[in-house]
Amino acid sequence: MSGEQVSVLSAGGTTVSYVGAGAGRVRILDAEGPGAADLVWSRLSDHTVIAPVRLGEELVARGGRPGRRAHGMRRDLRADPPPPQWADAALRRGLRLVACDRPAHQLVPAWRAAFPPGHPDAHGGTDEQVAGMIAPLLAGRVLGPLLPCSALVVDGGDRVVAGLVVNDRDGTPWVGDVFRLPEPECAGLGGLLLRRAMAELARDGHGAVGLAVTTSNPARHLYRKLGFEITDTWLTVLPAVC
Repeated sequence: MSGEQVSVLSAGGTTVSYVGAGAGRVRILDAEGPGAADLVWSRLSDHTVIAPVRLGEELVARGGRPGRRAHGMRRDLRADPPPPQWADAALRRGLRLVACDRPAHQLVPAWRAAFPPGHPDAHGGTDEQVAGMIAPLLAGRVLGPLLPCSALVVDGGDRVVAGLVVNDRDGTPWVGDVFRLPEPECAGLGGLLLRRAMAELARDGHGAVGLAVTTSNPARHLYRKLGFEITDTWLTVLPAVC
């Protein structure tokens, strides 16, 4: 965690370490001692807290509001190296692979279509708000700098139809987002982009790639097929409503 500023809370025999995870958000790294939930709630109740499930549920019992429940997943690129040919996976006719260097608003239509109302990761805000959520990820201000294996797929009209964002999260490649239009001609693009990225990362010497997926998101099945394994499960706890 060398790239992140670790903060520590301590009281009696209880110690909690955490890092910032964006404006008003913290992620718990470790909690030791019987009073961890009380300590976090007393010092960080005005923050959104991303915590291991058990601690998160204790924070909810103290008045926090439950948010996203997500699995951390990891794909070992050394013990189980991806086939090198994945890096050369071909797109169907009419589609092109381009760099992930377009402004956020060009990604919004495909992103919103990939996560429609009712999807566990749907965003209820305006297009401008969605673009405002995507832009910091692309700029490297959320998870870290964008890696070259990030890519977009565009159609004949230069419309973004799919995308993969991979960030350097303190030295570990991390899938910040992957999405595609839910249209027949775009079927399989998410998996193709992930396979391509994993082969490129392995070729460049990376040992693993990670991601987080909402526990109720069907995409978790695709990730398992691609060799990702669950490493931990987290609960996001929102501040209590005043």
